[in-house]
Amino acid sequence: MKKKSTRRSFLKKATLTSAALTTAPMIMGASFEEKIILSRTYTPKNYLANDHINLALIGSGIQGIYDTQTALRVDGVKLVAVCDLYEGRLDRAMELWGTSLYTTRDYRKILERKDIDAVIVATPDHWHQKITIDALKAGKHVYCEKPMVQKFGEGQAIIKAQKKSGKICQVGSQGMSSLGNEKAKQLYEEGAIGDIVMLDMYNDRYSAQGAWQYPIPPDANPNTIDFDEFLGNAPKVPYELNRFFRWRNYQDYGTGVAGDLFVHAFSTLNHILSSHGPNRALSTGGLRYWKDGRDVPDVTMTLYDYPKTDTHAAFNAAFRINFIAGNGGGGGFKLIGTEGEMEVGQNRVKLKRSKLGRLPSAYAMVAYTEATQEKINAIYKEQNLEPRASNLNTGITTWEAPNDYKGGHYDHFYNFFTAIRENKKVIQDPTFGLRASGAALLANESYFTEKPALWNPKTMKLIQS
Repeated sequence: MKKKSTRRSFLKKATLTSAALTTAPMIMGASFEEKIILSRTYTPKNYLANDHINLALIGSGIQGIYDTQTALRVDGVKLVAVCDLYEGRLDRAMELWGTSLYTTRDYRKILERKDIDAVIVATPDHWHQKITIDALKAGKHVYCEKPMVQKFGEGQAIIKAQKKSGKICQVGSQGMSSLGNEKAKQLYEEGAIGDIVMLDMYNDRYSAQGAWQYPIPPDANPNTIDFDEFLGNAPKVPYELNRFFRWRNYQDYGTGVAGDLFVHAFSTLNHILSSHGPNRALSTGGLRYWKDGRDVPDVTMTLYDYPKTDTHAAFNAAFRINFIAGNGGGGGFKLIGTEGEMEVGQNRVKLKRSKLGRLPSAYAMVAYTEATQEKINAIYKEQNLEPRASNLNTGITTWEAPNDYKGGHYDHFYNFFTAIRENKKVIQDPTFGLRASGAALLANESYFTEKPALWNPKTMKLIQS
């Protein structure tokens, strides 16, 4: 990307857009603040019963239910089957979507059905690869929840299976298709922040639920839960409800805060920058509060290095997660560049551009005589380091989704089902999904080995040091 031309493009487009969409006076003069409403148009479609995409859910937990509820808002989608290893979730599925649903504990029976076109895979992470590949081989389109893989070496097989099957496979980092991501990508490519210097991402939580201590139902027992099937290829351990219902807390089944939260940030970051991802990570942290048997940290700080590419400068990314944040919680995602910063969310983008101070201040001049200060000021004045143009387009612009926006989660499923109907590409295919999850898993690799972790973002392979 040619930064000089894109910066001029941004200044020109920003001037025209501001003049057209805001009534703020002198908008491109001195520092300003404005708000612009984003928009997205959906074309309603009516489908006959035999034109519906028949959908099945494999893994009817919290995320599986939210995924399915969102998917069913898309025109022409019908849920016909649900699989889960806990009987109570199958009962809940029928409460939500009707007693005519086909329900089973065995996902293979879902894949055997000829009337199912697509499946949502919302199981614990250690099942993602196997079920996704089995579904593709069975001729099903797949929406696989993030992270696409639990381990580095699992992704290539999914990529191969998807290509061989010819079916659509979307990785479910739900904010990827949002208005916020779309606008941020446009602004970055137009040069809104100049060259990126760093990414600052944090997620603070202050609740048991936020720390994955999910409630355990009183009817959970060896008869209502297929615990052995849940274990799958994980190490064999005695029956334990915490492991089943709070699986994110264990390395055997989940991917910790990196796979659960970092992967969203990497999906957005790589999308905005058209990047393959980082090549190095250094992580630290610890188990500070939620000492409930889990073997993953509840506080994590990871630094990533992104190498220079055709689409971005070399930069650093800082990721921070705190599950015991006494401030009450919150989060942020900021791209900081040489000419501005963007705060990106699914529903909004906030762009701040400031003037770079190049002239010496009173602080820097205090040690010189007044006569010397005058000479220094004269030298700087001759250099014209702060021309009038440097004051243009400084200020804050916020782009926000309208109140009736259907949301990034909806857009991601809309993208998935449109790709199925029209044989188009999805926004987050398995190659993209592996690059996002691989980058996230670097944090775990570094944390548990207590040394930097190296990754080749092009070949998508861990580099053994």
